[in-house]
Parts: sequence; structure tokens; C-alpha cells
Amino acid sequence: MPYLILAFAVLAETIGTTALQASQQFSKLGPTIIVVLAYGAAFYLLGIALKFFPVGIAYAIWSGLGIVLIAVIGLVVFGQRLDLPAVLGMGLILTGILVIHLFSNTSPH
Repeated sequence: MPYLILAFAVLAETIGTTALQASQQFSKLGPTIIVVLAYGAAFYLLGIALKFFPVGIAYAIWSGLGIVLIAVIGLVVFGQRLDLPAVLGMGLILTGILVIHLFSNTSPH
């Protein structure tokens, strides 16, 4: 259950960041409202996840997965391409998340 809560926090943050791009510097009302609601939900869910995870582990997973998901959404929705070093760096982020999950005793299993 803790990972599901954290996953929903990541999803909400990803929705908020996507809406942030779509808001065009807060000049469009609809996406701006989504930004506020999604970020509110993301931080609320992250706060709940902190009951189960140390803050450093929760934040590493939350931000790392958010970075990768936003990069994919940026490519698919906004046509923003990444170069090879950026893709390799994100691969290292995902590897770090796997190491935390598979080998760290500070992460709930």
C-alpha cells in the first residue's frame, strides 16, 4: 500500500507539471486550476507516504519517477526530444530507484 500511495503522488505531480506547461505561464485558466489541484494532491499524498518511508527515500522515488514520466510526456505530448546524455542520466535515476527498492533496508518491502 505505501508504494501505491507514493505512485499516486507521482501521478498527481506529473499531471500538475504537464498542466504547468499547458498553462503557458499561468495565462490559461483551465490548466492553471489543474496545476493547483494536482500539486495539492501530490503533496498531500507524499505527506501520507512519509508515514511509511523515510523522507529521503520517498523524495528520491517521487522526484526520480516524476522526472522520467515528465520526460516521456514532454516527448509524446509536447514534442520535446532528449539527447543521449539526458536519456542515460534518466536511466541512472531509474537504476537508483531500483537499487533503493531492491537492496535498501530503509524502504518498506
